[in-house]
Amino acid sequence: MSPLAIIQDLRFQDVLDILFLSVFSYHLYVWFRGTKALKAIVGLLVFGLVFTAARVWGLFLTTWVFQILWQVLVILLIILFQKEIRQVLERVNPLQTLGLHRLQAPGAWVRSVVDAAFLLASAKTGALIVLERNDRVEELVTEGHPLEAEPSPELVVSIFQKESPLHDGAMLIRKGRVSQVACYLPLTAETGLPARWGTRHRAAIGLSERCDADVIVVSEERGEASLVREGVVRRADDPETLVRWIREDVGPRGDGRSWKRDARLLVTRNWRTKAGALGAVCGVWLALAGQQNFEVDIDVPLEVQNVPSGLTVADPVDPRIRVRVRGLRKDASILNEKNVRALLDAGGVREGRRFFHLSRENVRLPSDRVYVVKIDPPRMEFTFSGEGAEGEQGHEAHEGRVSPRVLGSSRYFMQERKPL
Repeated sequence: MSPLAIIQDLRFQDVLDILFLSVFSYHLYVWFRGTKALKAIVGLLVFGLVFTAARVWGLFLTTWVFQILWQVLVILLIILFQKEIRQVLERVNPLQTLGLHRLQAPGAWVRSVVDAAFLLASAKTGALIVLERNDRVEELVTEGHPLEAEPSPELVVSIFQKESPLHDGAMLIRKGRVSQVACYLPLTAETGLPARWGTRHRAAIGLSERCDADVIVVSEERGEASLVREGVVRRADDPETLVRWIREDVGPRGDGRSWKRDARLLVTRNWRTKAGALGAVCGVWLALAGQQNFEVDIDVPLEVQNVPSGLTVADPVDPRIRVRVRGLRKDASILNEKNVRALLDAGGVREGRRFFHLSRENVRLPSDRVYVVKIDPPRMEFTFSGEGAEGEQGHEAHEGRVSPRVLGSSRYFMQERKPL
């Protein structure tokens, strides 16, 4: 079955299937991006492809070996990457998804932090400021000294001065208050970053890849302030822009944020990664869709055959039935009214009303890999009119008696009554 035929037969359930798995794949990549677990997942995917190919080609020994390796590798990955797995499971928070867990509205501390960042930028003093959102970052940062204070511009500037013993590292702000200082962040494993980005940018990207925190980076060399979220670095040209970005990211919904803008960002943010996830899922879906168990309903005309001479079908004139067929998608999706026939043997009937029970023997399918699971209606009534002529075998039918008839290799059962 060609991919074009599968696309033409696309159902609403198929679209939901592709979209759901694309969203899941995208978030799985974002959650594990920059970690060693991502490389392990890629390795597992390669093993899975080899195992699938070995089964398809009938490689018995390779299939047997990979079945054992697969079980051992899964257990080892759970042990080695339990920290990353726990963080991913913590992110799947139904309360947050349903909107029952919302961040507090950002207060005056946002303006204080931004003013401090631009004061440091004007003095070309480097700084890293982490704004915690939903995800807890304790397990992602190392070292750090606890500090409970309001993030006033004077405090932030004084901490990041080179003479300060706490200037080396990042400042963590939680719920509008300074929680820790001199924290060390994980560096990103991403390659191909601009050469002008130093250790601060790589640390900010590395943390934002592992959680939903926003990170303010102040460049010591260029005197710039940037905001990093989900591995994306955005340079702020002025304090107002940085304040707006932070309020949009950190603030809860209902504080002036536009739902249209959120919907647009849902598509445009990290669009390359999202497009890659969608393309990969579509490719796998097209490759496997033909092997899917599939059901299709087909409306076909019911052909009445062997009507005795002198009789005609008075009602219904153009009978039709609905046939539900099941099989692999590559076989069932190509069925239509042209290659499916429904036949009814009317040999030996008499004038008047007659009732026929329909079964799968009445349906002719183009392939033995599909089969009939339902016929609607299962029983049909016909009215025959004419001179009352009967076929040579019509005397076998009597009132209330079931007469079996054989047409080729198929058996039909007919219930007859007296003419009205």
